[in-house]
Amino acid sequence: MRFSVYQESHIGGRKNNQDRMGYSFTRDALLLLVADGMGGHIMGEMAAQIAMQTIASLFQENATPYVKKPERFLEDSFFAAHREIHRYRAINNLPETPRTTIVACLIQHNSAMWAHCGDSRLYWMRGGQILARTRDHSRIETLIAQGKVDASERETHPDRNKLFNCLGAPNMPIVEISRRASLQAGDIMLLCSDGLWSVLPDHELAQRLHSNTIVRAVPELLTTATGIAGKTGDNVTALAMMWESSENLQGNSTITTHTLPVGSVTTTIQAPRHLDLENADTYNDSDIEKAIEEIRNAIDKSSRITSRN
Repeated sequence: MRFSVYQESHIGGRKNNQDRMGYSFTRDALLLLVADGMGGHIMGEMAAQIAMQTIASLFQENATPYVKKPERFLEDSFFAAHREIHRYRAINNLPETPRTTIVACLIQHNSAMWAHCGDSRLYWMRGGQILARTRDHSRIETLIAQGKVDASERETHPDRNKLFNCLGAPNMPIVEISRRASLQAGDIMLLCSDGLWSVLPDHELAQRLHSNTIVRAVPELLTTATGIAGKTGDNVTALAMMWESSENLQGNSTITTHTLPVGSVTTTIQAPRHLDLENADTYNDSDIEKAIEEIRNAIDKSSRITSRN
């Protein structure tokens, strides 16, 4: 596999950043993840972190070096994350269960498949056009699909922020899984929280990612979104991947996996094999940033070695 990847998150106008993002890859499989802890419930950031750790840990166990049953993996890993969040509530005797939305994309054998719960989105883009995007599990999207509300009311309808699906709710989540999508060179996968897509229209996301490299486009998108949202704006998070990058995109964001040994896993997600939920809050933002910096350095070193061979 050969791809470019870049991720960034801004706290926006909130006191805490409850968004989480990350990616993991082996020689033959790539997992992209974005989770948005729900602020209307306690400890949304912990729900997002537990979901990321659980799904990434299961990827490490199943991608040997690729996932044999991707549909089942996506569904089972979401269910496992949901159960871990409930276990965290029970262990810590919380008055309610933390909740999070989640979107994941699994890429292997030149094809992609994605799954989501809630309103964290995935966009599949090609040549500045959106080929597909996830449908939010929200009240407003249901009303639009039923023809009861016009699509123009998405931004103003009183039910626009009501979700009916997430991880950590009392009921089991509904895991919506896409069909397999065949990727072409230059295709872009964008995973983001609602802090981005609710501020910038879809066509602007596609246009900016088409007219610039993902390393430049993602920070610009987040800066624009936080500027428009202002002091009351939500956390803003985006993770973008470009498939089979051209030579002029080589650098810290370009990864070639054919030299990786079978059995090795590279990740920006702290995902221990056995989650210590009693001490899970020790994985704070500084730990995550340190892990991302370490992986970027490793990727840079790997890119230099690959270019010489």
